[in-house]
Amino acid sequence: MIVSPSVTIEGDLRQIMAAELGIAETAVTRGIRAGSDGLKGELRQQVLGAGMSQRLANTWRSETYPRGGTSLRAAGLIFTRAPDLIDAFNRGVTIRSPNGFYLAIPTPAAGKFGFARQSSPESGQKLERLTPGGWERRTGMKLRFVFRPGKRVSFLVADNVRVGAGGIARANTVTRKGNKATRLTGRTTAVIFWLVPQVKLAKRLDVEGAARNWSAKLPDLIVNFWRD
Repeated sequence: MIVSPSVTIEGDLRQIMAAELGIAETAVTRGIRAGSDGLKGELRQQVLGAGMSQRLANTWRSETYPRGGTSLRAAGLIFTRAPDLIDAFNRGVTIRSPNGFYLAIPTPAAGKFGFARQSSPESGQKLERLTPGGWERRTGMKLRFVFRPGKRVSFLVADNVRVGAGGIARANTVTRKGNKATRLTGRTTAVIFWLVPQVKLAKRLDVEGAARNWSAKLPDLIVNFWRD
């Protein structure tokens, strides 16, 4: 003899299903948000671990949709505000001069800035990328091209400069009272830019690997929030 079990539902079935649906929507949305934040954090750590700046790391951003409320179809978007630079280090690329000549790489003697010595929102000064032209405008000094036959690297040098304790080349004059310029000792020629035909960037990031890692974690994240 077969005995059929009986099931008794206590309460309104529609309300029960609606409550369960709400729990599921919350778990999925929170899981997606946690996964998006986790991937963003890992990508930022990759940038820092590769020796690059906090500013570049912070270009990684994340957004979760819907932006308000919850949904079973929640989605996360992770993106960077510096896509070209991130892509270059993610793939490893060869950079060449767009005009077919040289790439100018600043040496420590060039300093840090192109046009303005300092920049801040209060000062209103604007920095430009450190280029030979920008260096000349900032310092008022001229650069001289030094071609090295048979060598991969040529130079842009500045003559009659002083290299200070910080290793930065400066004009070999100092202004005294009465607007008189006095020459100082220690005049030399300093290499300001290295000139190379191309630069090979090694692959230093693994964006796809990080994405696969956090995609695999999503089911567990959603289940954990469901239990909560």
